[in-house]
Amino acid sequence: MLFLNKKLSNFTNKAKAISSSTVKKAIVTAFTVASLSVGITHVALAEDNMKFTNVYYVYLNDTYMGTVTDKDVVKQVIAEKQEKLALPLQNFNTSVASEIKYIPEQVFHSTANNEDAVENLEKELQLQADAAAIDIEGKPVVYVADKEVAESVLKKLKLQYVTEEQLKELQSRMAAPVTTALPPVKENETRLLDVRLSKNVTVTDEKVSPTKILSVDQALTFLQKGTLEDRTYKVKEGDVLGSIANDHQLAIADLLKINPGLNEESVLKPDQEIHITVSVPILQVIVEKEIAQKEIVPFKNEIIENPALPRGEKRVKQGGKDGSNLVTYSISEQNGAVVTKEVTKEDILVPSVKHIVIKGTKVIPSRGEGTFAWPTVGGYISSGMGYRDGKFHKGIDIARPSNYTIKAADNGVIVSAGWDSGGYGNKIVIDHQNGFQTVYGHLSSISVRTGQVVAKGSAIGVMGSTGDSTGVHLHFEVHKNGNLKNPLGYLGK
Repeated sequence: MLFLNKKLSNFTNKAKAISSSTVKKAIVTAFTVASLSVGITHVALAEDNMKFTNVYYVYLNDTYMGTVTDKDVVKQVIAEKQEKLALPLQNFNTSVASEIKYIPEQVFHSTANNEDAVENLEKELQLQADAAAIDIEGKPVVYVADKEVAESVLKKLKLQYVTEEQLKELQSRMAAPVTTALPPVKENETRLLDVRLSKNVTVTDEKVSPTKILSVDQALTFLQKGTLEDRTYKVKEGDVLGSIANDHQLAIADLLKINPGLNEESVLKPDQEIHITVSVPILQVIVEKEIAQKEIVPFKNEIIENPALPRGEKRVKQGGKDGSNLVTYSISEQNGAVVTKEVTKEDILVPSVKHIVIKGTKVIPSRGEGTFAWPTVGGYISSGMGYRDGKFHKGIDIARPSNYTIKAADNGVIVSAGWDSGGYGNKIVIDHQNGFQTVYGHLSSISVRTGQVVAKGSAIGVMGSTGDSTGVHLHFEVHKNGNLKNPLGYLGK
């Protein structure tokens, strides 16, 4: 105010020397200048009492996230996300997947709201980690921590089908210069020729979300199980839903889900088609190998016909003996299943010996051929050989033939033909002149006589129910060298 009073005094003194109008103008001007001076003084005083505040406008990929008081607020959000996403037993080099921009500004009154900015960043901020991708045919399929882990996964995949020792030997052999041909494989020896993957595989560096990074076992399982494919299965005799589901590693509920027309009570029919899902590996391991193994060579049978020997008579000229060979195979396997198997070499260790039999071809009407024909015209076995009602039944009973004709089971000579008091009724016995005799009982009539030569299949009588019999049938027995035999072991031979 002192400054202002001095100014007014000077203007008053000047006003005395000039006209009234001039004085008025001067006074107005003086007041104006004084007012401006007072305003400037007040602004200067205000500036001395106020300070600027720094704020940061945060943008994530050009999208505004909020205003913060310090960049450390954002850094803290990133650090907490890194801590949450870190997987057990693995250390990842993580970074922000998106681009963060800070636009600073100095303001008198701060507009920062750290809480809102943090909330937005936690929703939108994505982290990425340094990883290795297992690429198949140029496309990333599995992510693991680094290239060393990727190589471990691929090695473990191969070790599902070969041993560590086999793989090391193959790698060592493939790395060495080829100077001479490989020696032949020895008995019970397996030698790998190649172990490779079914598709082109490379390992590349990538940056991905840590949640996509798999452990060694997880990556191995994924490559082995791969994806599920829908296929059709044709039902076989004896198949049921449970067995089909079990054979294809499916739960019955899952099988029914992909076959809406079926339920647990459904009866399957042969050749019926149903839907199934099968696991198709993403990668398969191809193993090329050669093996040598000892194999038994069964002896061959040779029959030499001799017209001087009676028909049905056989004599062993030379006993047969199995031999053995050392066989070398070239084998190609895919995920353990044999795709091709070829013999590349076969060495005889012990030669086999033929079994040679001399077979007579001379036909003698009174001598059997050694094989028995069915003695009736059709019919069925109504009672077998063995104990029956506390008594031993010596043969078989044949009933209900197409007609009642009884036929000789083989060539031979009638040694008895007539009534038997032992319960057989009308009975015939044929000696086949080769150690065999056959017995025919309960005939209603007999059409041959003792000493008569009969041919195989010729009529010898009519079926009946004479003797100890409760119905029309044939009682048939077989004896060999005086010993009773079960006819079922000889008929048709």
